[in-house]
Amino acid sequence: MEEIYVDPTLYTGAPENLANRSGREQAVYALLDRLNIPYRRVDHAPAMTIAACREIDRVLGTAMCKNLFLCNAQKTAFYLLLLPGEKPFRTKDLSRQINSARLSFADAAHMEEFLSIQPGAVSVLGLMNDTGCRVRLLMDSELLREEYLGCHPCVNTSSLRIAMRDLLEVFLPCTGHDYTAVTL
Repeated sequence: MEEIYVDPTLYTGAPENLANRSGREQAVYALLDRLNIPYRRVDHAPAMTIAACREIDRVLGTAMCKNLFLCNAQKTAFYLLLLPGEKPFRTKDLSRQINSARLSFADAAHMEEFLSIQPGAVSVLGLMNDTGCRVRLLMDSELLREEYLGCHPCVNTSSLRIAMRDLLEVFLPCTGHDYTAVTL
């Protein structure tokens, strides 16, 4: 089991000293605060995988979701798939539901261009940077039944717990995105 250092403190809101945080992270906190979306935060060493998030899950009180940035073979359609962390992903199961053959993982350049995120920090919160709505959000129906969503604030050294209702009813409309429920 991959382990990382996790600050055992569960914080409410943004860090007191934002000057030590990246602009990406600062922008997430500013938007969530502007939208009056409450969140809990835990800080930790870089968490690159779901396996590294076990202690983060414990401190947050909810499981981090798996975030996969995908595209079609022509790189003309891009998708952000959110699913429970332990749930396996099979391309063919998703391809049939969204009528897109030959899905694969999108490259880091498109991730940066559309979501302003680097590999290892993929998050639904990156949709705030997709002003052209080029990325289609896909959410596993199992995840949609959860009260909270665990996600990164566009960096992988902090994690947030946000109410699913706030994500769906406040955050996504603000970004101009909707979601498609899928069953994997």
